[in-house]
Amino acid sequence: MAEVRTRRTDALVAAGVLSGIVGGTYGGLSSSGFPERPLDTLGLALVTVSSLALAFRRSAPLPVGTITVACAVAYYAWRYPGIFAAAPALMSIYTAAVLGRRRLAVRLAVAMAVGVYGLIALADVDPAPDGGFTLLSGWLVAMVVFGETTRNRRAYLNEVERRAAEAERTREEAALRRADEERLWIAQELHDTLTHSISVINVQASVAMQLLDHDPARSREALTAVKESGREAMRELRATLGVLRQADPDGPEAGLARLPRLVARAEAVGLPVRVLVVGERLDLPPDVDRTAYRIAQEAFTNVLRHAGPASITLTTEYRPGTVVLRVEDDGESATEVTRYGMGLIGMRERAVAAGGSLTAGPRPQGGFAVRAELPLAGRP
Repeated sequence: MAEVRTRRTDALVAAGVLSGIVGGTYGGLSSSGFPERPLDTLGLALVTVSSLALAFRRSAPLPVGTITVACAVAYYAWRYPGIFAAAPALMSIYTAAVLGRRRLAVRLAVAMAVGVYGLIALADVDPAPDGGFTLLSGWLVAMVVFGETTRNRRAYLNEVERRAAEAERTREEAALRRADEERLWIAQELHDTLTHSISVINVQASVAMQLLDHDPARSREALTAVKESGREAMRELRATLGVLRQADPDGPEAGLARLPRLVARAEAVGLPVRVLVVGERLDLPPDVDRTAYRIAQEAFTNVLRHAGPASITLTTEYRPGTVVLRVEDDGESATEVTRYGMGLIGMRERAVAAGGSLTAGPRPQGGFAVRAELPLAGRP
């Protein structure tokens, strides 16, 4: 479609140039400065051929340039009137420069100058001072310079448009990447919150059903724990949704300060927990603090779901520039958890996103261990 439009434009330009040359010449609007003969059939043929050749000036610049320059030199060699016959040659020179054919444009200009000024040198009379040939050299140089300027300007505008399109594409990709990261963060938050709470509720509900008939008091305690676990899950969900809405959440944000509550919930379902703190407690960046808590929460959930009767050792070690979190149990080690557990994948993704690392696997003496090392500076 663009090619058809270009050819149509060039055809209209060729027709316009032919009309202008014929009209200007018959109207006597210019003079070459030499004694001139009337425009006859040969002169009209030269003008027509050179003008109509411009319809192919962009698709075939070399043949068109050669034809227009040759017709112009022949026109002036036969002493036909006016200087408008040089217009097709000047336009072909300009077109060659715009297309990036600088050498071709210069060669056509030189050929035109040599041909016309050679005729002037061989003429038996000197041209009149006010003749149009006195400006020919200036027009030839101007066409080359103007063509180069136009080409550079178009190249500049194309580059600006390309960079604008590239910037827009980059912004769209960044927005999509941020959206993917936000979706992953939401999925991790919901997984960690709901999986832990539902696991606790499931265990407590099972205990309540078993004790409902012969030990109503303990059954009531289990149901109370179920209620508390549900309330805790709702608080964490509201906190997560509050962050998404960029509003202050109702409850405190997840962090190591909530480990005592996590430990209490684990002990309420029959998992003895030993808590160790090595080193002086440090204030962690919010992202690192949240990541450490979520890893501990998911590790507790895995013990609850897969280890069977077990006890947990929770160790928080503060080192210069690093916090190390270890969750170890002495229960049954499930191989499928080590290889395929989505919880372990999520924990590892959280640790890497915070600039740290996570290892998990069976312990030599039995049980399972999760170890996360997180830099206090967060992700570099």
